[in-house]
Amino acid sequence: MKNVTIYSTPTCHFCHMAKDFFKENNVLYTEYNVASDLEKRKEMVAKSGQMGVPVIIIGDELTVGFNKPKIAQMLGL
Repeated sequence: MKNVTIYSTPTCHFCHMAKDFFKENNVLYTEYNVASDLEKRKEMVAKSGQMGVPVIIIGDELTVGFNKPKIAQMLGL
């Protein structure tokens, strides 16, 4: 199983959709709240080049936003 990381904020609708999708598919993930964690926000911007959330990293692939077919493909579902 690939490592899954999501950078999100509590008010982000697409972040909630992504986390629900992970839960439905029994995907374990690490979540960072970039609204309150300044270091993780800097890390997210360094990796993605922008401030939009969610930033989702699966293995060594990165995607921005909640693109369900792409995330499923990245996870090998």
